[in-house]
Amino acid sequence: MTDDGTDLMTIGELARTTGLTVRTIRYWSDEGALPPVTRSAGGYRLYDAESVARLELIRTLRELGLGLDAVRRVLADETTVAQVAAAHVSALDAQISSLRVTRAVLSTVARRGSTAEEMTLMNKLARLSTAERRRIIEDFMAEVFAGIDTADPDIRTRLRFAAADLPDDPTSEQVDAWVELAELIQDPEFRVTMRRMIEFNAADRGADVPTSSSLWFVSRMVHLAGDALREGVEPDSPRAAGIVRALIGDADPAAVLERLTAVANVRLARYRELSAIVNGLEPPSAHEEQFRWVVAALRARTAAG
Repeated sequence: MTDDGTDLMTIGELARTTGLTVRTIRYWSDEGALPPVTRSAGGYRLYDAESVARLELIRTLRELGLGLDAVRRVLADETTVAQVAAAHVSALDAQISSLRVTRAVLSTVARRGSTAEEMTLMNKLARLSTAERRRIIEDFMAEVFAGIDTADPDIRTRLRFAAADLPDDPTSEQVDAWVELAELIQDPEFRVTMRRMIEFNAADRGADVPTSSSLWFVSRMVHLAGDALREGVEPDSPRAAGIVRALIGDADPAAVLERLTAVANVRLARYRELSAIVNGLEPPSAHEEQFRWVVAALRARTAAG
């Protein structure tokens, strides 16, 4: 209460009532968010009980991150708290998404020990628009499947080939995986490797294999080699020779070995792993034990002539 007996408060009394500093209240008042009710004879700002409620609202809105312009519009009834909150949520979502990208890039830079040039490239890849990311994916798909999907329209289905793109609200892990994946699928050498793998799966499907089957050779390999491993069949044993014949038929073991080794690339396995992460899936099994057994068995057949 002021000395003249009114219920008006000075800025100092308002500060003591609300727990805010005089400096803060004066700043908000100067910015038009908290105009004084009147001034004293000496020119000091005076506030009333309604000013206390207004000040609490200003403090809450500011603590939630709203700018003074938005606060003024709420107080002037030019917009509602709900409308401002909705707009602020959208802005925060964009900021969080940007921070996730930043964190993912810096995490990758730290893990790889990247140079400034590599960091710049990674940051650029991570911040590509949806349309730009899709262009990279479509260019990759067009090159590795060119001509093959014309001769074998079901090849993409059989390979369960899914293009990986970031979801609308990606995790840091997904952004990190996308950066590495984008680098990988733009590498000309990797594209050649991927195309060889696709050609291998397209060429090795027999005429009696239904078009709806998926990775039939790999499925048979995993099944037959898995049984052999469980039963303790040695790759260079006579029984293994029969399993190899069941797997490849009359094909030349040396030719199959060469092609199988060529497509069983570490980078292909990494591609599958990264694609799964970006798509929010569990990384696929590489079936390494089964693959090693088949390779050893093929080598034994090749050595035996």
